[in-house]
This record gives sequence, structure tokens and C-alpha cells, in this order.
Amino acid sequence: MSQTELVNAIPESNQRPVLAAKGLTRRFGGLVAVNNVTFTVNEGEIFGLIGPNGAGKTTLFNLLTGLIPPSSGQMLYRNTDISRLRPHQIAAQGIARTFQNIRLFGNLSALENVMIAQHIHHRSGVLTGVLGLPPAPQEERHIRHQALKLLELVGLGDRADEQAQNFAYGNQRRLEIARALALQPTLLLLDEPAAGMNPNEKHQLSDFIRQLREQFALTILLIEHHVPLVMGLCDRIAVFDFGQLIALGDPAQVKNDPAVIEAYLGAE
Repeated sequence: MSQTELVNAIPESNQRPVLAAKGLTRRFGGLVAVNNVTFTVNEGEIFGLIGPNGAGKTTLFNLLTGLIPPSSGQMLYRNTDISRLRPHQIAAQGIARTFQNIRLFGNLSALENVMIAQHIHHRSGVLTGVLGLPPAPQEERHIRHQALKLLELVGLGDRADEQAQNFAYGNQRRLEIARALALQPTLLLLDEPAAGMNPNEKHQLSDFIRQLREQFALTILLIEHHVPLVMGLCDRIAVFDFGQLIALGDPAQVKNDPAVIEAYLGAE
């Protein structure tokens, strides 16, 4: 199935695009990591990206969040071209992400990690902050209050003052999600959120991601290697192989797609 057919396989009446990739390509010298990829993510979806290691999934996330520019093609967020925006500009648009390799400020407390992310939405400059001039004090109190609420949400409210480096792996994942939520996103990108978790923790994570979607009216795009989690959680799934989109559809369609079985799931 061609990429045009993949995109058109979604009923038009159900399409309310939040994010659209159009012919997105990224080359590193002679390597094409993302190759002419076209798809949309619709409002309110939990949309999964799966594929073998090296298929181009994290490179796609890096493109969507401005860490690297595309070689060609476009990225549209709510019909606005974000292809050449810097990471902080994309975050300000309402897109937040977590990373495959957790990137917390280890020497800072959980509370401080979350508070830092919120400053992108506040008006106080460096001078007013240092001198304690309005509106800095009021905004700082608000930031602290909101950060504590987010820590409570992810189950870390009683550990707000602990350094992030002292948290167990699963709790660091939760803290990173709290920090991403502090950016007040409408689109949340999760890069392998279940990595390192046991089966019970993965089940809890699925429930937690659904809760986040409902509570914050989020659209969620996630990369995940644990196929049962993706199949049970996602509304639609895109499958990558060698930088190309080879399948797109609901979990049942993807699970039974011959190209996916050959490239990723494996035949019985």
C-alpha cells in the first residue's frame, strides 16, 4: 500500500488533524533516516509508532520537536508550518515530549524539575525575577502550586523535595512526564515510556496515559517497543521500517498487515 493510500484509508469524517507530516525526509550524509513520510495525527488520538530498532522513529520525534531540521518536506501543527522552528518555539506552540534516555536535572529536586518547564509560559524576565519585582513573586507562587499539583498527579507529591537522581527508573519516567505536562501541551510525545518497566508497571502506565488524555484533553503520540501495550492502548498505529511508513491503521489492521508481520511482528 502506498503512503497516499495509507493516509486516505482514514475516513474523512473522522479527520481533525492536529499534526501532519507531509513528505518528511531526513538525510544524514548517505543515510536516509526518515524517507518521504506522510501521515496525520488527529485530535484526541493516542497514536503509536512502532518498528524495528533503527527504523527512524526517534529521528521522526526529533524532527517534530525541532531538535533537527528536515532535509525536505513539511510538518504542520494545527495547520501552521513548524518545520523550521527551534525547540523552544515548538514547545511554546503546545508540543511537549519525553526522551528515550531520560533527561532530568539530576541534582535538582523533583519540584524544581517541574517548575523549570513552566517558565516558558510566564511573563517575568530575568531582571524582574532577580529583583523580585511584580509580577515575578505572584508568578513564582503560581508555578510552585501548579508543579506540586502535577507531582501529585503522577504519584510523586510526597517526594517533591528529593533530588531527581535518587528516584527509581519508573519514578524518573513519571517525573519526566510531569515536566512535559508543565509545558501545558495539547500534543504530548512519549518516547518509549514503558522502557525498563515490569508487566504490572506497564499495565499501570496504559491506564495513566488514558487518564492524561482525558484530564488534559491531550493528543498523544508515542514510540514503544512493547507491542501488546501499543495494541491495547493506541487508537491508530503507524509502522516504520528503514525510515519508511509501511502500514497505518487501527491495531487490528496493523496486526494483520503482511508487510508488518514480515518486517516487525514475525510470522508464527
